[in-house]
Amino acid sequence: MRMVDLIELKKNKQVLTKEQIHFIIEGYCNQRIPDYQMSALLMSICFNGLTKQETAFLTDEMLHSGDIIDLSAIEGIKVDKHSTGGVGDKTSLVLGPMIAACGVKVAKMSGRGLGHTGGTLDKLESIPGLNINVNREDFIKQVNEIGIAIIGQSTNLVPADQKMYALRDVTATVDCIPLIASSIMSKKLASGSDTILLDVKYGKGAFMKTKEEARKLAYTMIEIGQHLGKDTRAVISNMNQPLGNAIGNSLEVIEAINILKGEGPKDLLNLCLEAGSHMLVQAKRCQNEAEALQLLKQVIVDGSALNKLKEMVYYQHGNIDVIDNPNLFKQAKIILPVKAKKEGFVKELEAKTLGIISMKLGGGRLTKDDTIDHSAGIILNKKIGDYCNSEDILAYFYTDKEIDQELIDEFYSAYQIVDFFVEKPTLIDEILV
Repeated sequence: MRMVDLIELKKNKQVLTKEQIHFIIEGYCNQRIPDYQMSALLMSICFNGLTKQETAFLTDEMLHSGDIIDLSAIEGIKVDKHSTGGVGDKTSLVLGPMIAACGVKVAKMSGRGLGHTGGTLDKLESIPGLNINVNREDFIKQVNEIGIAIIGQSTNLVPADQKMYALRDVTATVDCIPLIASSIMSKKLASGSDTILLDVKYGKGAFMKTKEEARKLAYTMIEIGQHLGKDTRAVISNMNQPLGNAIGNSLEVIEAINILKGEGPKDLLNLCLEAGSHMLVQAKRCQNEAEALQLLKQVIVDGSALNKLKEMVYYQHGNIDVIDNPNLFKQAKIILPVKAKKEGFVKELEAKTLGIISMKLGGGRLTKDDTIDHSAGIILNKKIGDYCNSEDILAYFYTDKEIDQELIDEFYSAYQIVDFFVEKPTLIDEILV
């Protein structure tokens, strides 16, 4: 078997067998197949696609390229959720404690942010002392004892994806649904949970720009999960504006804490309630979504979801006092209000632009080695459908850096304010099972 022949097959729109895909992934991981040949194959896949079976075979080979986490020592059904990424997406920090408070195990491995999208680990590390590098024995012990742990991914989890993604990033082959789906699902399946709920986002702040693209990606991932024996479902949600009001690490943690206290923005709460109701049905904790919804609301009202977050922070050596006193988080030296230049309704709010501004304020990283200022970011005061008067505060900037006029002008470019009524957008479009 030769790689050049397999490239030729895919170039001519032929279907690759499981054995051929094994040859490709195993050879690439062991450096027998060079980057230039893998690049040619990836470009052929971008042009000609993969069948459902090819995509499942590729995912299976990728997930078996490294460690597969065995969670069988954790009692009960283990659930996981994955978001395809967006601005202000702190869902895991809210949803994880809510689900665990309902008696379902959440054994979650998360990643860091790069560019305009934030990472769950960076947000957690804004909590003083919190450790995300938990060994496997302590990880399993923690989930068994309190029902939840959110930690960093193993360095040997799906190494094939690490190599292939780095190559895709520099060869214009990122934007390909079978490759995106196999990348996401190989990591989720290798993480060992029994069920997976996907939050597939679309819009200006998401990777998938249209609802149709998001649905296609979601169905592809659901089919992979079902092919490999996992209960996989998806939420299709709108990311044309940030989720919630906070963008930036400690600001987003504080907003998540407020939701668990029964406060905070309704869009974030509603997404967590919708996603959580399906996760509880997947885990067989509840018979239907209506029953699950009531249970999720109850754990917020009675404080058990907030207490579950405190337990997780305590087990991972974080300072739980910050949950009751947000002033114990690192405080930004500069808090700058940015005011509206005209009155009217907010019609557009460019999520990606706001994410980039937060990064420039210090809240994100351009490269994986950049240092994050956990206190930096943006708090939005007006979102799509809101009315504002001239001189009303649109948002607050939080930073330790000097803020120049160019950055403020960039912020104004993210807002479109019109003189006619604008309805608030629908956040969740549909649930795919």
